[in-house]
Amino acid sequence: MSKPDAYELLGVPRDAVEREIKRAFRRRARELHPDVNKDDPQAEEKFKQLAEAYEVLSDPERRAIYDRYGWAGLEQRGFQATARSFSSFGDIFEAFFGSDPFSAFFGGQGTAGRTPGDDIELEVEVDLALAARGGSVDVEYDAVDVCEQCGGSGAEAGSGMIACGRCGGAGQLRQVVSTPFGRVVRSETCSACGGAGLVPARRCQRCGGSGLVETRRKLEVGVPAGIADGQRIRLSGRGHAGPGGAPPGDLYLLVRVREDERFLRDGPDLVTAVRIPMVDAALGTTVTVPTVDGGERAIELPPGTQPGTVVTLRGLGMPRIGGRGRGDLRVVVDVEIPAATDGKARELLESLRSELGGGEANGVRQRAGEAGGGHLGIVERLRRVLR
Repeated sequence: MSKPDAYELLGVPRDAVEREIKRAFRRRARELHPDVNKDDPQAEEKFKQLAEAYEVLSDPERRAIYDRYGWAGLEQRGFQATARSFSSFGDIFEAFFGSDPFSAFFGGQGTAGRTPGDDIELEVEVDLALAARGGSVDVEYDAVDVCEQCGGSGAEAGSGMIACGRCGGAGQLRQVVSTPFGRVVRSETCSACGGAGLVPARRCQRCGGSGLVETRRKLEVGVPAGIADGQRIRLSGRGHAGPGGAPPGDLYLLVRVREDERFLRDGPDLVTAVRIPMVDAALGTTVTVPTVDGGERAIELPPGTQPGTVVTLRGLGMPRIGGRGRGDLRVVVDVEIPAATDGKARELLESLRSELGGGEANGVRQRAGEAGGGHLGIVERLRRVLR
């Protein structure tokens, strides 16, 4: 029985960054832990699979092997899951208790520190030509920035800062809670001061003491050549500003590549079609096809070219991200069968059939699909090419 996909287990996309993976694991750990799902006989196995997936995706080297070879590649290299390993213990603890174990038992802010600003996710649409050549797009979005009037302190000029009344200046709040592991002291960042332990003596009039203001941002974002629909671009530190001097979040751009009526995309390859008359297919001809960079390329089709023939133009597809060459352009030939059934055209076709010795001239009526696979529609033939 094959193992579930690691990314699906955590519920993250394949290009998820470390922070997203960690956040997803904490959420899923709370949902799947056996002590929370005592009525589910598969709970322990599900949690083991989750921990194993996190153990792989949180390690850059293991993740690279998994992305290329899957679970089999890891097993061949001696990987054995240790669902209760210390590599994920802190994250499991934090998933339930809201802080790392050292912060909970020994005090201080621990690894959690101040809460960073929220990430921002946007969609940006580009056409296939831009995705092929690379370039830039302008994005405009609302975000939270540091207040320029108070420099992010939240204090009116000349008033200074005082100890937070809610946490007593500690920056953390502690309480005893019951968990699947027993009663423990839970430590969490104080929401009143954002973990700083200090609050303004007099609040800044512009930001109301938060140190943050809403603003409208405009950015020019580079789009790498070869980007595919659904891939994301991460801009570190371009998300919402963090409270109390905490680091900002990140900006994630989900790229949508508009469909191009001339091409279908198959990974790094492009597929297009050209329609030629039956006579040209029989006698041979030269046709031109568009390329994604806006040019054209001539193709010599030999006599006897059949419907569904595929001509491959090497290196005229989409660039591979990272500068590893380009894919190919595959051209599917569609042969147009004339509908003329009277006059001179019919006489010529009858003469041609008799000359070639086929069809009703020999007393044989060809049934659909017996020779040449029948006349498939061009869309169906393209689908067959892409399978």
